[in-house]
Amino acid sequence: MLLLKHKETTLIRRPMNQPPTKDGPPMNQDIRAPRVLLIDQNGEKQGVMPTSAALEAAEEAGMDLVQIVSTSEPPVAKILDYGKFRFQEQKKKAEARKRQKVVELKEIKLRPNIDIHDYEVKAKAMHRFFDEGDKVKVTLRFRGREMAHPELGMKLLNKVQADFDEIAKVEYAPRMEGRQMIMILAPK
Repeated sequence: MLLLKHKETTLIRRPMNQPPTKDGPPMNQDIRAPRVLLIDQNGEKQGVMPTSAALEAAEEAGMDLVQIVSTSEPPVAKILDYGKFRFQEQKKKAEARKRQKVVELKEIKLRPNIDIHDYEVKAKAMHRFFDEGDKVKVTLRFRGREMAHPELGMKLLNKVQADFDEIAKVEYAPRMEGRQMIMILAPK
């Protein structure tokens, strides 16, 4: 028995003769089922046969016997090149990661008495964010005496909502949070 020290005080006990754990599907001699449904290297069903006969067929083809479906009765085993199979699986996972889009939350800050041209510049940026598939958080800051007229801020956020009604939906309705009013828009 080997004792390993873990995080100062905890001891983990592991037998010395324990084999390393193997990830992936069972293959060749690791297949424990007495009978398997064999699929050959060309993808054709060969039928249900004893595991030993399936292993011999894989050996004749110079490839591995890999159990691909463990839950069925009998389990499905396929003759294939395991190294090539693992490589293709890794490529599929990498391609799926590359294709996924992470939606970001972009923020646009406005003031209640924003000028028309400044508003148009902010609107242009918001269009670009929606085209990229990102959400937009519109923050309307109030300073000083502007706090006395929150209806001006609500009017401006309603204008933003109306301008982007065709390409975006309101995910978080306009609300006051302290000295600012916030609204979140998401692309349709």
